[in-house]
Amino acid sequence: MTSLPPSDYLIDRRRLRRKLSFWRVAAILCLLIAAAVAGTRLFGSGTAGRFTPQIARLSINGLITGDVKTLKLIHDIGEAKNVSAVLVSIESPGGTTTGAERLYDALRKLSAQKPVVAVVGTMAASGGYIAALGTDEIVSRGNSIVGSIGVLVQYPNVAKLLDHIGVQVEEIKSSPLKAAPNGYTETSPAARAALASLVDDSFEWFKALVKERRHLSDQELAAVDDGRIFTGRQGIGLKLVDRIGGEEEAIAWLEQEHGLSKGLPVRDWTEQKSFGSLGILGLSARVAGMMGFPELSRTLDYGQTISETRLLDGLVSVWQFDTTQGN
Repeated sequence: MTSLPPSDYLIDRRRLRRKLSFWRVAAILCLLIAAAVAGTRLFGSGTAGRFTPQIARLSINGLITGDVKTLKLIHDIGEAKNVSAVLVSIESPGGTTTGAERLYDALRKLSAQKPVVAVVGTMAASGGYIAALGTDEIVSRGNSIVGSIGVLVQYPNVAKLLDHIGVQVEEIKSSPLKAAPNGYTETSPAARAALASLVDDSFEWFKALVKERRHLSDQELAAVDDGRIFTGRQGIGLKLVDRIGGEEEAIAWLEQEHGLSKGLPVRDWTEQKSFGSLGILGLSARVAGMMGFPELSRTLDYGQTISETRLLDGLVSVWQFDTTQGN
């Protein structure tokens, strides 16, 4: 058995010590980074600083579908012992009527646990206004859009186009109203009446909600239930909005009416997204933004919004421009 010369042995030992020192330092750095991330999540000012006494900010943006993630987030806010009150920031033209109903019910349950105030940004229309009704107080900017109280169902009818190109859709069904209307044939009066009854039923529910939550008389309700939109200033006189302002005014109301401690930080509560949950368009938009291509990022985000819009089905409570009436 051969042994290393003393000089080679010492060199080998130094190399081994350097390797061990490197991995020790790397392990310590990893632990420090993990501790910093954990500290930020638990006590920091970011999304998940959820052990610090605070006012939670819940953002309702875009089309409302009553998705499970948003409902779970509302439930988690209600269960959080350190959340003293909730600001519901709304930037939405509405969405599906059923989705708005789910969101409303969840906000009413949250309101039973702690004070909740809606802060309207650019718009809380139709289903977005249903969400605002689920809170205890509605604060809106003077030029915000509110209202659009109504229910809508839309479907394309290509019957004349199919006749023009010589295509006929054959069907065998159990009764005349099965799968009617389908867009391939002219809508029959019976099918139109059946669909109208669904819209009327949901509309009555919407109106009853507005009347109850905003304490309106029949005459006051009739002044706002024709589907129109209103500014926040108009909404004050029509009793659709409680006060003009933003988060500062909303917090002042919480301090005055609910004895909230002054100076509580406002924390954003959002779902924790992984790259896998973003989808191809969402992930591509974020990568394009990080690489310095803002136009491409906005285009991809728009494409993602359009793809989400196409998922809307059934009765909807959503405000939109009528693009068919252009100049």
